[in-house]
Amino acid sequence: MESNFVDYVKILCRSGKGGRGSMHLKHVKYNPNGGPDGGDGGKGGSIILRGNHNYWTLLHLRYERHIFAEHGGNGGKDKCHGTDGKDVYVDVPCGTVVYDAETGHYVCDVTYDGQEIVLLKGGRGGLGNFQFRSATNQAPRYAQPGEPAQEMTVILELKLLADVGLVGFPNAGKSTLLASMSNARPKIANYPFTTMEPSLGIVAYRDQKSFVMADIPGIIEGASEGRGLGLRFLRHIERNSLLLFLVPGDTDNIKHEYKVLLNELRQFNPEMLTKHRVLAVTKCDLLDDELVEMLRQQLLAEMEADGLEPLPIVFISAVAGQHLDELKDVLWQELNAESNKLQAITAEDRLVHRDKDLSRFAQELAAEGEDEDLEYVDEEDIEDLEDFEYEDEE
Repeated sequence: MESNFVDYVKILCRSGKGGRGSMHLKHVKYNPNGGPDGGDGGKGGSIILRGNHNYWTLLHLRYERHIFAEHGGNGGKDKCHGTDGKDVYVDVPCGTVVYDAETGHYVCDVTYDGQEIVLLKGGRGGLGNFQFRSATNQAPRYAQPGEPAQEMTVILELKLLADVGLVGFPNAGKSTLLASMSNARPKIANYPFTTMEPSLGIVAYRDQKSFVMADIPGIIEGASEGRGLGLRFLRHIERNSLLLFLVPGDTDNIKHEYKVLLNELRQFNPEMLTKHRVLAVTKCDLLDDELVEMLRQQLLAEMEADGLEPLPIVFISAVAGQHLDELKDVLWQELNAESNKLQAITAEDRLVHRDKDLSRFAQELAAEGEDEDLEYVDEEDIEDLEDFEYEDEE
């Protein structure tokens, strides 16, 4: 069964070309020397991206492989202006990033509801010969053609907007934690890579406050190099304000697994290490308070000895519901920390989208089934450079 979660779409977009101006000389029996009266061509339609918080996936664009705006109408006699082509508004989820599919270069980013970005501007209409009249040129026999359309094949890539992003190996308990703390119902099973697509959940806090938590498929060592599912979904935690690392309490070396996860994020995008981090040790329902405190001190000492930055550590059990309130308190405190607020304020200026690495770009497109050729030829484009015909009205 095909998933309804689509975060990659490849689309051929083209704006409308401007209509050509009219070259017409008015010639009627009651006014045989009426002079030029050719009208201007209409403006071509633009392709405009618009943020819409009602969408959370790009599924509605999955099979819309071509998005074309209307061409502007040609000018006419009697100074008639050509019709303007209609703009095409493309609604996308907040957090959509646009890349040029040919070069991998970053184009634009839609971040909030109602934001409008002109992706491709429609061509201006050409001026009719009426606009070129003058005292020394009373019968101009030329007019302007309209500006050509702009065309681009783009990749729309969704990066989920959430407050807290869950990071962990497969079977670390990420989906179980999300289901325990929110109304989200991700698939939960006792085998690796149960989670095949990101999930979002709203976590309720005290005094009717809440925050959004995002769960992505498990990361394995080498995910930043394309192994597992990490390459496809690591981008979904790039926008998160806080990263919650989950490591099972029954693992042999908690610090080592945390360090591996940290290294994968560093390899994928070094800027992700500037985010606030919290470590949650899961599956601790069989540990008593004394053992938990001993493990906490031991873990902090190992991290300090290894040169890792200190971070809050919470021992939880999502199945038994142990210490989940404590985890919510820690997450809320980190989300509202003064340093995190300052980081969020400057995020718009600080966030830099890297161009796509074309060596991996083809792999990502093939994984999403977006490697088909989207070439399209419009027969009207062949007539762009045809000569204007003189129109005389008897």
